[in-house]
Amino acid sequence: MGDKMPIKIPNNLPAYDTLTSENIFVMTETRAVSQDIRPLRLLLLNLMPTKIDTETQLMRLLGNTPLQVEADLIYTESHKSKNTSADHLLAFYKTFGEVRENRYDGMIITGAPVERMSFEEVEYWEELCTMLEWTKSHVHSTLHICWGAQAGLYYHFGIEKHLLKNKLFGIFPHTVDYKNAILLRGFDGSFMAPHSRHTTVYRDDIESIPEIRILASSDEAGVYAAMTKDGKQIFITGHPEYDADTLGKEYLRDINKGLPISVPKNYFPHDDASKKPIVSWRAHANLLFSNWLNYFVYQTTPYDIEAIK
Repeated sequence: MGDKMPIKIPNNLPAYDTLTSENIFVMTETRAVSQDIRPLRLLLLNLMPTKIDTETQLMRLLGNTPLQVEADLIYTESHKSKNTSADHLLAFYKTFGEVRENRYDGMIITGAPVERMSFEEVEYWEELCTMLEWTKSHVHSTLHICWGAQAGLYYHFGIEKHLLKNKLFGIFPHTVDYKNAILLRGFDGSFMAPHSRHTTVYRDDIESIPEIRILASSDEAGVYAAMTKDGKQIFITGHPEYDADTLGKEYLRDINKGLPISVPKNYFPHDDASKKPIVSWRAHANLLFSNWLNYFVYQTTPYDIEAIK
């Protein structure tokens, strides 16, 4: 068997409604004929301090798909990175001003180490608000990760974040809440995902917004995946992109700084930090990104990128 392809059927065949109701991806002849292939244009706003690590993690996930992807990287002008060389930023990154006339099939907004500050206190908050507003008219689907998800939920819907008593740190089991979620197509009923954060958003607050649907959550980590019903805005509260050693590096960093930190949960065998971590979330991460790229970017974006609105 080759690559999975959508079922292509005549536009008005009665089976279309049946298959669609069963969550089978169907492509009509009209859509198939018009679907000339062009590379997907993605924009990555990288707010993580370890920019090169984050770029690598995300590009690995974006590259694990048969689709052609072209990515532009941007950083905030209102904040100078202390951890990434100016040469790297100048060579590979653009400013928002350089890309704001462009349109993109997809955008990723990463997490950031500023979660204990109020949003308005963050040095680049005004610049980020400008970008978040811009995504509504210039990006087909935006994927917000960790603090990026909290910032998006706050800016677009007024949902506040709340400080946790202890840092949520480790790999946690999650369940699929919305059974027909196309973003989670192929997921097991229970799956693991990393979290590393001091703040959270409350389920009740998200459920009070009619446009948003909660797709997956965890008893311990709370809401994990939520999206607007049109798929234009997707919010992931954890870090599915993390490498095998990322949580271990964060743990050692905090230990070396003398900060209060517990061993990341469900990460080291028997929570023994001298042992090699167990990678239990990589399959889910690849599936999440390939589903986003396929169903929320590639299959629905207009062929003429200038038509994105």
